[in-house]
Amino acid sequence: MPTRATTASAAPLLHVRVQPRARRNEVVGWQGDALRVRVTAPPADGEANRAVTDLLAEALGVAASRIALVRGATSRDKLFRVECLSPSDVRARLFPK
Repeated sequence: MPTRATTASAAPLLHVRVQPRARRNEVVGWQGDALRVRVTAPPADGEANRAVTDLLAEALGVAASRIALVRGATSRDKLFRVECLSPSDVRARLFPK
């Protein structure tokens, strides 16, 4: 039986480029391999990171607890781990045809 760490490490990683202090929270689209998002929260005390996590959770239709910030806590370029979805599922849920 796999451990939680093994299962989590198999989850897809999502490269996100964040624009804090925007007018509204929104998923803008893909720019190369990075997903561009805008959040109204300022980049202080982790507020923007929480806002991005909540925005991704809502857009993907998963619980916020299934999304974890892996790298980039103080950077505009962040790497998130999305549990329970494949990379193709992530793309399909963000921008359905």
